[in-house]
Amino acid sequence: MQSSAVPELAHTHTRPIHWLATATAVAGVVAFSSVLQPGAATAAQPAAPETKSAQAHMTPPDPAAVTFPIECGPVKAVVQKRASGDLDGDGRPETVAVVHCDSPMGTPPDGVYVLTRDADGGKPRVVATLLDPKDGTTVSDFAVRRGAVTATLLGYSSADVPRCCPDEKSDAKWRWHGGSFVRSKSAGARSM
Repeated sequence: MQSSAVPELAHTHTRPIHWLATATAVAGVVAFSSVLQPGAATAAQPAAPETKSAQAHMTPPDPAAVTFPIECGPVKAVVQKRASGDLDGDGRPETVAVVHCDSPMGTPPDGVYVLTRDADGGKPRVVATLLDPKDGTTVSDFAVRRGAVTATLLGYSSADVPRCCPDEKSDAKWRWHGGSFVRSKSAGARSM
């Protein structure tokens, strides 16, 4: 037998009790550290208290608070789609709403309206009609991006085409310019 220069130590042999003690100690450290978490770090300054007027100033107008210039007879007007953004560059968001009559049959034509509120955050109001329901078209693929309103318009080539099945499609884009909304010239209607 060979003898070692270092005597054999009893604690260098691992036994199941050693592993259990180590696992318990690690679990205790993890549990304790989860209780003692530091507060969240933030680089932003605390927000100044906002007044009611400031909140209304930055809140897009709500279409539910507006009466739209659309004749619906015995049924009500329904906001089908809506999108918000600063369209005129004044720092306050406008809302663009696609509205039609809640008809039980057929495909009612859409109107597209721009809503705003006064600088003091007053009641929302319609300031522009981009698409009149009298034009007889419906709107799909509607968005407000980079200060412009875009939509795909579905229409009819003649009065003989059933109102359920539009046969023309065109793209429309409106942008605020010179104090009013100007519609870009499109390539014209395309047959579907």
